[in-house]
Amino acid sequence: MQRHSARPLAALATIGTLVLTGCGTQSANPGERTATSADAGRTIRAQEFMRLTQVHDETGMTLLEGPTFGEDGGLFVVDVTAPEGEPKVMRVDVGKKTLRAVHTDGRGTYTSAQFSPYDGRLYLSDFSHGEIVSLAPGGGDKRTFFTGEVDGARMNPDDIAFDGAGNLYVSDSRGMSEGEAHGRVVRISRDGTEARVLAQDLAAPNGISFDQDYQGLWFSELTEDRISYLRLDGEGKAASRHTAIRVNGGIAQTDSIAVDADGNLYQGLHGRAAMAVYDRYGARLATIEVPSRAKGLESATNVAITPGGTKAYMTVSGPAGGYLYTFDALAEGIRQSNGG
Repeated sequence: MQRHSARPLAALATIGTLVLTGCGTQSANPGERTATSADAGRTIRAQEFMRLTQVHDETGMTLLEGPTFGEDGGLFVVDVTAPEGEPKVMRVDVGKKTLRAVHTDGRGTYTSAQFSPYDGRLYLSDFSHGEIVSLAPGGGDKRTFFTGEVDGARMNPDDIAFDGAGNLYVSDSRGMSEGEAHGRVVRISRDGTEARVLAQDLAAPNGISFDQDYQGLWFSELTEDRISYLRLDGEGKAASRHTAIRVNGGIAQTDSIAVDADGNLYQGLHGRAAMAVYDRYGARLATIEVPSRAKGLESATNVAITPGGTKAYMTVSGPAGGYLYTFDALAEGIRQSNGG
């Protein structure tokens, strides 16, 4: 095993937990839909667009996440495992195929990115420190939006989603490193002063996204390979919750979620360079795959679909590096089609 003396052991342990999470198992309950090979839909082959990162010597890995389009048309991406001095947040000009660094620091482990509809800033979840921070739209001016405990426990925020008013919804993967179902879905008011637990006792919640009409949240549980639907009332409180889809991932696990204009779910897979696409009723519509000749790619964590268009950019990572792959989405991109 390669030693990583340049990184604190605690930080490496956190990164290792994020990248090498073990599988959880649970039998399906009556009434839950299980996606099988019989309804797997068609296969869509994604094409390599560009490589963004290589494996970092300090951490021994790279893991791209949170692709999201800014108002300027740039595609912003985070590298979860980037060490200090390397870009932890980067901006891709998809027209010119160029890349520039937006932010780095010696502290954060950033696992997602989203632009707020309220103040236009770029928000990042810091898994290691239980914080949500924000940057100016083009980078810089780092601010702490939320830190501290929620109902007596600090978060491990993984993915984030905004409602139309700018309130933030977080998948809190608390308990993941211990293999215990202590995860939560947390709502934070747009001014960062109030935090409320909407769901708890979850198994490493990861992906989170509003449906196309902002009526409820889809969220995935990494160590149970399931997607749940959390319906909200008009005040941002939980009205109901149910398991919606069970993903037969094999050795792969459910990662981030994006939703297109037709309400289709794009479920990222950690442990397989592919995404599963479902309609809102749980039917498996398609599987997005990278070409079989692509070696050294192990996870397709997330996707951003061009707002108002169908060009999709998928973050794919592994020993070969961190890449963007493209494909034609099943419907147009909306706010819910961008990272998180």
